[in-house]
Amino acid sequence: MKSDSKIIEKVLISSDEINEKIKELAEKISDDYKDSKDLVVVGVLNGSVIFMSQLVLNMELDLTIDFIKASSYGDGTVSSGKVNIIKDMDIDARDRDILIVEDIVDTGNTLKYLQEDIKNRGAKSVRIVSLLNKPARRTVDVNIDYVGFDIPDEFVIGYGMDYSQKYRNLDSICILKREVYEKE
Repeated sequence: MKSDSKIIEKVLISSDEINEKIKELAEKISDDYKDSKDLVVVGVLNGSVIFMSQLVLNMELDLTIDFIKASSYGDGTVSSGKVNIIKDMDIDARDRDILIVEDIVDTGNTLKYLQEDIKNRGAKSVRIVSLLNKPARRTVDVNIDYVGFDIPDEFVIGYGMDYSQKYRNLDSICILKREVYEKE
């Protein structure tokens, strides 16, 4: 789906830029995990699905995929700070290399929680890849091993990111007009 000027302030990152960055990330991750015998790529639902799909298609590795659904937002635009696991991983993390795939790191609360939780399950390693990083919003210290783009403190949609579960299928990353989310 192309950008809709009624809701979009501007395109922040084009689909071409996203595709190039994903290829770069996939190459780096493939190199870093080339000796891994048991890599599990874990997507954080729902936002990571589009990014994760493109990422694993570009990775030159044997891997397993799984998903976890965790939220600190609900339908709002501001993190509550409390992380809820809505759907847990199906695969046992013990003695495996885990790569958590996230669409955007905002406060860092969810990823910090997930990283610690998966480490406590006995994972051999836990790393994070995120398409977007919003450092201005960070409230906890979380290490992101692979970052696609650092972005300003704007509400973004597209390429998996949503507003009230809509606009995930935009082919670029766009800034949502304030009047769209401030009217509610």
